[in-house]
Amino acid sequence: MTTGGQPASRAAPSAQARRHHGKWLAHWALAPALAFFLAFWLLPFVQLMVMGAGADSSSGEPGYWAVLTHRQYLFSLLVTVLLSLAVAVLAVVIAAICGCFLARNHFFGRSLLLSMLTFPLAFPGVVVGFLVIMLGGRQGLSAQLGQLLASERWTFAYSLTGLFIGYLYFSIPRVIMTVMAACEKLDTSLEEAARSLGANSWRVIADVLIPGIRPALISTGAICFATSMGAFGTAFTLGTRINVVPMAIYGEFTNYANFAMSAALSVLLGAVTWLALAMARRLSADASLGGA
Repeated sequence: MTTGGQPASRAAPSAQARRHHGKWLAHWALAPALAFFLAFWLLPFVQLMVMGAGADSSSGEPGYWAVLTHRQYLFSLLVTVLLSLAVAVLAVVIAAICGCFLARNHFFGRSLLLSMLTFPLAFPGVVVGFLVIMLGGRQGLSAQLGQLLASERWTFAYSLTGLFIGYLYFSIPRVIMTVMAACEKLDTSLEEAARSLGANSWRVIADVLIPGIRPALISTGAICFATSMGAFGTAFTLGTRINVVPMAIYGEFTNYANFAMSAALSVLLGAVTWLALAMARRLSADASLGGA
């Protein structure tokens, strides 16, 4: 018996050889990415982990132990986690409302409004910090308004409040586009069916809309959390006295040349962020399976 003029015994090995050749090509195509990953992330990070186990220059203790036993570092980590969590939650709430509205409504100026809402993505953290200073600094709009109304300057830029506003400013655009895409993919017939069964608008939102976009909300919230945990430019612009982990790493590294402590803080910061992203992936996968 033949296949295309050739014996079947010859055709089968030929197809198997092509599949084997394709797998080798795929492996070779991954080689540059793997080399880049090893050279610019894995090897430096391993060295950073080893450095973090060295002696802290101020206490003589191992860096990781010093981080876990000294109040100032634990407090800095707690402040950073709570600040990032608050930013992520509020950014998801605001962007979810705006994103769903923009996805379901078309009106004049919608494209311009969407461009303005996503424009902060073009700004680095230093520029965002400068904008916060222009709003709540000593010569900012709030200071001028306070001077006019109460004869005192209202300032908040050089505190955690200013940092919170700055982080929120560049976090909302990261969420709103993803939420819009998720809302556009929802089956509107489910909402119509819920309304036909007597559900009011709030029940439709709680039982249909939020479960439908829950994976997008979880994933974008995790990204906002991770971004806020490691953001440095905005905090550095607003002042070095703000007690968050990136500023602590900068201070230990540049001011005191305490390489073990800065490395230990960096590894701990990365571990907390990685754990949050892993939990978000798990929750997002469970939400997707539940929605299916």
